[in-house]
Amino acid sequence: MEEGPYKYIRDGNGKVSRVIRVGTRKSQLARIQTDSVAEKLKELYPDIHLEIVAMSTIGDKILDTALSKIGEKSLFTKELENALERNEVDLVVHSLKDLPTTLPPGFTIGAVLKRENPHDAVVLHPSNAGKTLDTLPENSVIGTSSLRRAAQLKKRFPHLDFKDIRGNLNTRLKKLDEKNDFAAIILAAAGLRRMGWESRISQILEPEDCMYAVGQGALAVEVRARDADILEMVSILHDPDTVLRCIAERAFLRRLEGGCSVPVAVHTQVKDSQLYLTGAVYSLDGSNSLKETMQVSIAAGAQSSEKVDEQVQRVGVTANKIPDAVQDEAEKLGVNLADLLLSKGAKEILTVARQLNDAR
Repeated sequence: MEEGPYKYIRDGNGKVSRVIRVGTRKSQLARIQTDSVAEKLKELYPDIHLEIVAMSTIGDKILDTALSKIGEKSLFTKELENALERNEVDLVVHSLKDLPTTLPPGFTIGAVLKRENPHDAVVLHPSNAGKTLDTLPENSVIGTSSLRRAAQLKKRFPHLDFKDIRGNLNTRLKKLDEKNDFAAIILAAAGLRRMGWESRISQILEPEDCMYAVGQGALAVEVRARDADILEMVSILHDPDTVLRCIAERAFLRRLEGGCSVPVAVHTQVKDSQLYLTGAVYSLDGSNSLKETMQVSIAAGAQSSEKVDEQVQRVGVTANKIPDAVQDEAEKLGVNLADLLLSKGAKEILTVARQLNDAR
């Protein structure tokens, strides 16, 4: 049954429930991530009926070009957003790090779920079992399609060579294991853990070796901004600490105007009601970098009773259940840290990185 933009279903007992259609990319990891969100919603709202709609995106189709060269900010999200716009789906599950810091009008991130380990992981070729990046032989080739990872690791491990590797997780692991092109590859720990491939992680890179990407390890639910009922439904999935960390990270990136095509890295922490943000920018070879840390108090205190304005978005995120004042602090923290780096010459480093990358 269709009624207005909504779809309903009647079960054998004549009970009617609304069908919520969930959009996802077709990759195995995307499906696992989407299923995990769908299961949480089903537990919280036993009466809704969820339907999963899988589709391919530009990023899934162009597999022979480095992501940073394609030059499109919404590689993995455009087709899903089109479906959302056409009312073919009601919500879409993304890796937050795939979502641009400015969303197209009419969309918002209605939930940011509790973050999985946000760090990067080293996955070794079976012949290198037991080694670390430090102990791999001179000129070993490391596969990564991320300028951010390559820039940090080139500086930290100058004896290694870094080459592009594309494809989804399954494809990359296959390329690593079945050929001898790579001694190791670098992947997000979160994805490996969600796929159940934790045993392949031989080393987790700590922030001093490699800081992570903005939003890495967190899942986001994107909805139509005008869909108050869906927004309300998914808002229960928000994890407050993750939301604040990711608002700060996204505000930092947006202020720097960074995207896939520049090496920008972050590290955040919530400790004793303080939100800490470390942010850095790098030249492509990592030889030139700027890195600073700032913190802000996020104790809600007396502010939490204030009315939250439903429609406020911060760097694409709508979090009605978290006090406005605290979200503002998180956003300001990101902007202020970016401004500090910009005052020290971050713009120049990123402009050169962008030009060099475009010329590759």
